[in-house]
Amino acid sequence: MRLSVMDVGSNTVRLVVADAKGGVPLPVHTAKWRLRLSEQVDPGGPLPEEAVERLVGAVAEASRTAAKWGAGPPQAFATAVVRNASNRSEVLREVRSRTGVGLYTLSGELEAELTFLGARRWMGWRSGPLALLDIGGGSLEVAFGRGRLPDFVASLPLGAGRLTHEFFESGDQPTPELVRALRRRVRHQLRDVAARIRWEGPHTAVGTSRTFQQLGRLCGAPPGRHGPFTERRLHRADLREAIVRLAALPATQRSLLPGISAPRANQSLAGALVGHTALKLTGIKTVTLCPWAIREGVLLRRIEDGASWWAEIGRLSEETALQEPVTLRIAAAGS
Repeated sequence: MRLSVMDVGSNTVRLVVADAKGGVPLPVHTAKWRLRLSEQVDPGGPLPEEAVERLVGAVAEASRTAAKWGAGPPQAFATAVVRNASNRSEVLREVRSRTGVGLYTLSGELEAELTFLGARRWMGWRSGPLALLDIGGGSLEVAFGRGRLPDFVASLPLGAGRLTHEFFESGDQPTPELVRALRRRVRHQLRDVAARIRWEGPHTAVGTSRTFQQLGRLCGAPPGRHGPFTERRLHRADLREAIVRLAALPATQRSLLPGISAPRANQSLAGALVGHTALKLTGIKTVTLCPWAIREGVLLRRIEDGASWWAEIGRLSEETALQEPVTLRIAAAGS
């Protein structure tokens, strides 16, 4: 059985085509389309018409790519940037009517659950009680569990893109006052969740996001060309030093540092501050960087629970959309 999953995130649309052999999704093709949606919408505001056009084009191309590789219609989901848009319902209807792809939004808690499943399967049972941190563009997902699925999940509005927009929008070298203000925000919103993680006492902690991967490379983790089975770790002490390096530069120059890509340079400092503050509050000194995350979690649930599971996700997404006002209009570009 060949499956495909499409992830509409804050910065990119990503497609994974995989063969389901022995209950494991084995990738045969991956592709991405860079849209940088988070830069075109205020948190909670409408997605502009130009951004919707680009999204429709990317979804259509990803769907054609999946078909070309012999997969059925992709299991397509959108994370915080679309989920929190005030015109979410219209965006989802536009995508479906013009591409035939049912694009669904997942709650932050379900994102955390699926990401945990992917990480648990990659890390194995030897990892024991497992804590998960995932820094997205719009939200931070936290989970803890001892089994296949987590016992505790939380989704907080602490995404690297969201906080960059609020605190570091100019792209200039940030002032110490702004850095401290962002840290205070993270500490305040993460306090109770971090207390739960400390109380649970995880044996292993993982970071699963692209943000963590780039920060790990900045702090000396092996590059991606060494393959997914190379162990990569990120130490809290090293991340603290990395914050000093990132804060000393304007956003345009951070991509000169190892591991920091130009598209993510602007939000790298906010991501590092969220990551370090989360590790400090939870008492975690080191995270293992895990290559499996939410896309693999979706594929695993589809393999293990069948098509009915994804159909239920679609039903819940559509029910949530129906609860919203239908008078919202897609915002004009630049409005």
